[in-house]
Amino acid sequence: MSSTIDSIMAKVANQYENYGVRAKQLSAEGKKVIGYICSFVPVEFITAAGCIPFRIRGDVHEPITKGDTLLETIVCPFIRSCFDLCVKDHYDYLSGIVIPHGCDSMVRSYSVWSYSLNYPYFHFINTPSVVKESSHEFFKDELQTYRRSLETFTGKAITDADLEEAIRLHNENRHKAKSLYELKKSDPPVISGPELNKVLAVGASLPINEANALFDEVLAELSQRKESPVKKGPRILLDGPCVDNCEIAEIVEECGGNVVIDTTCMGTRDTWPLTDTGGDPIAALARRYLDKLNCPKTYRENKAGTFVGDAEERFGDIGARAREFSANGAILYLYKYCDPFGFEVPARRAYYESLDIPLLCLEDTYSSGTIGQLKTRIQAFLEMIG
Repeated sequence: MSSTIDSIMAKVANQYENYGVRAKQLSAEGKKVIGYICSFVPVEFITAAGCIPFRIRGDVHEPITKGDTLLETIVCPFIRSCFDLCVKDHYDYLSGIVIPHGCDSMVRSYSVWSYSLNYPYFHFINTPSVVKESSHEFFKDELQTYRRSLETFTGKAITDADLEEAIRLHNENRHKAKSLYELKKSDPPVISGPELNKVLAVGASLPINEANALFDEVLAELSQRKESPVKKGPRILLDGPCVDNCEIAEIVEECGGNVVIDTTCMGTRDTWPLTDTGGDPIAALARRYLDKLNCPKTYRENKAGTFVGDAEERFGDIGARAREFSANGAILYLYKYCDPFGFEVPARRAYYESLDIPLLCLEDTYSSGTIGQLKTRIQAFLEMIG
C-alpha cells in the first residue's frame, strides 16, 4: 500500500513541479483554458461555458525580470510574478484571463495585462468591496455581463442548467478538499502541509471532473496510510493571502512543526465556502462570492457596534479553524505591498491575542532568496511555543 501512496503523491508532485502540463495538453487538443487570478473569480461560469478554469500561479524561484519592464515594482510581488510568467510565455497555452476586483494591484494593473498579453479573451469582474443589499443587485448584473462575454467568446449559450451543474461539480470539489483537511486533525497529521498544498494547487490546474477524480484517488489512498509522513510538533495555523507555494509549510516541518490548517486564498478561504443550490444560480453565486469569502478587501457592516464584535465578525473563521484543528501557534504570512492584509495586521494581531494564540508576522517579497531569513524566524518562533 505504501508504494501505491508514494506513486500517487509522486504523480501530484510531478504535476506540481510541471504546473499546467495537463492544461497545456488539453489546449493542444483544442480545449479553451481560461486563466484566472484570485478566489473572487466565479470559476463556475468558465466550467459552464465548456472551458477549463486554470488558476495562474507565480514562481518564487523565477526572478521577476520582463514583467518589471511593464509593471511598477511597487505592485504586489505575487501579482508581478504571475504577470512576469505570462510575459515570458510560461502560460502561452491559455485562451484568456479573468481578473476580478480583488485588490488595487489587480485592478490598477488590469489594463497592462490586457494590452501586453496576446490572449484572445480578457475579462474584468468588478467585485464589490462593500457588501450590502445593493451590492448583490450590482454583482448579479456584473455576473450576467461575465456570462455574456464567455458566451460571445465560446459561441455557446450558458444555460441555468449549465450553471447548476457547474455549481454541483465545484461544490463537490470543495467537499473533497475539506475531507483532505480532515486528515490533518490527527497528531501527527496523516497528510503533510506540503502534500496538501500540492494537491490543492494541482487540482486548480485541472478540469473540474479530473480534479474531483484526483482528490478521490488521494483520499482513498491516504485513508489507508499507516504512518504519518511527519513527526509530532507545534500545530500551526497559516494565515495570509494567496500562498500558492509549499515553501512555508516545508520550512515549518523542517523546523519541527506542522501546518495543520490555514486561512489562505489557495486554502480554506477558497475551498471551504459552498454555493447554495436549488434556486437562481446567479443569485446563489453572488451570495457565495460576496458573503462567504472572508477577505480583508471586503467591508461588511459592523453589526456588533464594538471592536471585539467587529473582530469576531471579520476574523471568526480564524478562531473556528484554530479550535477545530487544535492549533497552538499561528503564522501571518503576507507579501510586501499587500495593502489589504498589511492594513489589517494590528487588528489581526489583537484578535490572535484574544484567542491566546502566539503569532508570528512575516512580510516577504515572494522570492526564494528570502527562505533562509524566513527559516531563522520560524525556527525561533517554534522553539518559543514548543
